[in-house]
Amino acid sequence: MRRFWSAVREYLHATDKLLLFFWLTASALSLLFLLGLRHSELSSLGRMLSQGIAICIGLMAALILSRIDYNMLLKLWKLYTPLCVVLVLLTFVLGVVRGGDRAWLQVTVGGRLLSLQPSELLKISFITTLSLHISKVEGEINSLRNMLLLGLHGGAHILLIQMQDSGTALIFCIIFVIMLFCAGISWKYIAAAGAALVVSAPLLWTYVMSDYQKMRILVLFNPEQYVATAYQQLQSTIALGTGGLQGTGIFTGRHVPVPEVYNDFIFSFIGESTGFMGSIGVILLLLAIALKILYNSSQAKDTTGRMICVGVFAMLTGQIIVNVGMCLGLLPVIGVTLPLLSQGGTSVLALYCGLGLVLSTYRHSNTALFYEK
Repeated sequence: MRRFWSAVREYLHATDKLLLFFWLTASALSLLFLLGLRHSELSSLGRMLSQGIAICIGLMAALILSRIDYNMLLKLWKLYTPLCVVLVLLTFVLGVVRGGDRAWLQVTVGGRLLSLQPSELLKISFITTLSLHISKVEGEINSLRNMLLLGLHGGAHILLIQMQDSGTALIFCIIFVIMLFCAGISWKYIAAAGAALVVSAPLLWTYVMSDYQKMRILVLFNPEQYVATAYQQLQSTIALGTGGLQGTGIFTGRHVPVPEVYNDFIFSFIGESTGFMGSIGVILLLLAIALKILYNSSQAKDTTGRMICVGVFAMLTGQIIVNVGMCLGLLPVIGVTLPLLSQGGTSVLALYCGLGLVLSTYRHSNTALFYEK
């Protein structure tokens, strides 16, 4: 027992305690809000229990990953990246459709049906492989050849996910853009990409986007005209408005029903139950997590460590902005979860794997601290 507590003290001494505290606080709040939804009969006890199990498994995975040198983990990309890609490809054949997206696999474990969203795992793989790629071309990143190869790297992932889930594809795109920007790509490439986006926008609207996707954008400008499509967002804004300044309480038992409130729209329940003050508190907590990760990137000992932190930061901030924008009716509904707070086993596991990589970067970038007795 003495050895165990000694190991715990050594680990806490060498790890990023502040980030770990913020992260676990957000996970605890997730369970609290899911319990409130269960009390209001807007969710089930099973969802809360599965969230708790995912948090426990994710935490163990994060602690294990944090003790392994991240450069060693990156060298193993040939093992886990093909596996993640194969799982994503399986969704096109064996996938289950939810909300119009065929992005989930279902497996039976111990008589219980479990869902797996491979694209969430591919996010973490993408961050690691792109970090490794950027480190390999450091100093020559702005050569045309390297930019084309990086574009192929990111484009292949984004296109693959776009074929099944446009919301997750957008997060991949945000990760890719922010990582390249922080890697120091030339403004001429940024300007060229911006110009290409402007020119191609009408073509994407006319020939690429489905009628369903177009409708999701149109409802933002006139939701009353498309009540059936805008119902989820209208209910969300009603819930947020009902919360007022201090909220109606988490366990009052009376809340505005919002479809998928336990998942993509949990922020509407947060706003209703805890009010404007509670919503701001939750956003500040998530912001503190993101900024702490970004600060860790500046302290990393090498490019791969810095890019890992930037990638996880981009994933978190991208999802936060898109999800909150969805709930406020400012952005189209595209099925993006609120990190750490939304219910979702695979999403939670992927986020905790990201945490493990960031903690590994922190631990192995502070070698003096690591070896201090």
